[in-house]
Amino acid sequence: MLILETGRDDLLKPLQAVTGIVERKHTLPILSNILLQSENGQVQLLATDLEIQIHTLGAQGAQPDFRITTNAKKLQDILRALPDSSTVQLDLADHKLTLKAGKSRFNLQTLPAQDFPTMNVDENTSAAFALPQETLKHMISQVQHSMAVQDIRFYLNGLLMQTEGNQLRLVATDGHRLAFTSATLETELPKHDVILPRKTVLELNKLLTQPKENVVVELLDNQIRFRCNDTVIVSKVIDGRFPDYNRVIPMDNKNIFVIDRLSLLGALERSSILANEKFRGVRLLVQPGSLHITCTNNEQEEASEELDIAYQGESLDVGFNITFLLDLLRNVHSDEVQLAFGSADRATLFTVPNRPEFKYVVMPMRI
Repeated sequence: MLILETGRDDLLKPLQAVTGIVERKHTLPILSNILLQSENGQVQLLATDLEIQIHTLGAQGAQPDFRITTNAKKLQDILRALPDSSTVQLDLADHKLTLKAGKSRFNLQTLPAQDFPTMNVDENTSAAFALPQETLKHMISQVQHSMAVQDIRFYLNGLLMQTEGNQLRLVATDGHRLAFTSATLETELPKHDVILPRKTVLELNKLLTQPKENVVVELLDNQIRFRCNDTVIVSKVIDGRFPDYNRVIPMDNKNIFVIDRLSLLGALERSSILANEKFRGVRLLVQPGSLHITCTNNEQEEASEELDIAYQGESLDVGFNITFLLDLLRNVHSDEVQLAFGSADRATLFTVPNRPEFKYVVMPMRI
């Protein structure tokens, strides 16, 4: 029975929007599948891992209405491998989904749609707001690299989203560095703190593809919902208390200079070639008029760079994880960055001139 005939991209694009959360191997085999269904000719796609759920609209013209599940990755890989201009037919018979395109034919197993588990979405909205997708995407790109990865302090394996008044703040930290950014909303909101799981942040960032269109954010009880384009993401939030980031940001560092971002990035990228592969250390020697950058490794190799800076403060010799500095400079799109040092054993504050909404704090390391 023919259930759908459509262009390859009309099925592939919405499929790519939802399959990022699908695990190839799951304790529940059906969670490796995607739910395909149609109502009144409109195809809908849904994927979940029971922590996050993504629902989007797909092709039009499905006849008759149907509900099936099939392996998400296999379907995506087949569609990717077909020529761009292919017309795709989906047939359903005897619990098998047959995909035809030209003279190509693929038979895929299905599992009963009634067995597909979905998240229970709480409809009690405690706060809701909208902002341009490009604003949220820019904010996420500035902080997401500072999220922890598989830290036993589970509340660090995500991103703090805080609303207060007309301010939206995003904060991420792995205990060694902290990134903070904020934006002004058109809505006045009570103070809310939610911690978004790492996977949710990464998937949301991929879906913010229409810069001028709004994304609607709804805070629910123990969940958060994002609506953008034709896609809805619902995610659980991390139950924990995020550290007080205000106590971490040093506002009294007196040794300050501004430097060209690309010049510093280039010097650090070249130096990183000879950095210790395990510890990734870099030494910054700050002196009146110059910044000296040094990396060494276990083979007694050394990289050295020197940059001219407008600085007349005290001399400082500070060690950092070079990856933390590269993450900052690659994701903050500005002409210049400002470095504010306290002492060699205190956190350094990186900011962008005339952009007080962004702050990046890095703890020093012994080298």
